[in-house]
Amino acid sequence: MSRVALRRATATDAGAAADVWLRSFAAALPTVVRPHSDDDVRTYFREVLVLLRETWVAEAADRVVGVMVLDGDQLSQLYLDPDWRGLGIGNRFVDLAKRRRPDGLSLWTFQVNQPAHRFYERHGFVAVERTDGSGNEEQEPDVRYVWRPGPR
Repeated sequence: MSRVALRRATATDAGAAADVWLRSFAAALPTVVRPHSDDDVRTYFREVLVLLRETWVAEAADRVVGVMVLDGDQLSQLYLDPDWRGLGIGNRFVDLAKRRRPDGLSLWTFQVNQPAHRFYERHGFVAVERTDGSGNEEQEPDVRYVWRPGPR
């Protein structure tokens, strides 16, 4: 397996990061209706996430295979290319997020995404809120998770 490097995304990574998001979303959430087209997602990555947020990519063999976005104390995106799941990249992204936000993190995930629930709970996140989805664009029931560091 190729060495995987985590690094800050640059403008030239936006398209590849969006493509990872699109493939991962389709594989992990086939029942969730996306409210935006593929082109809209690519534009959002190019004009917002990579330029205005703290966006990281996982790169292997000169190819983007994962993306993570931090927005304040929110872990707003963590997606891996389906072929690269189960190799520890997600663990590395969460560890990085905790180092970057040592006072705590929050995130939202869809209720149907049980593998994500298990993943975040293994990393010490606790479910603190469940909604009917009326507050998200997908109108999909979701769960808010929070991680707080232990005593220092």
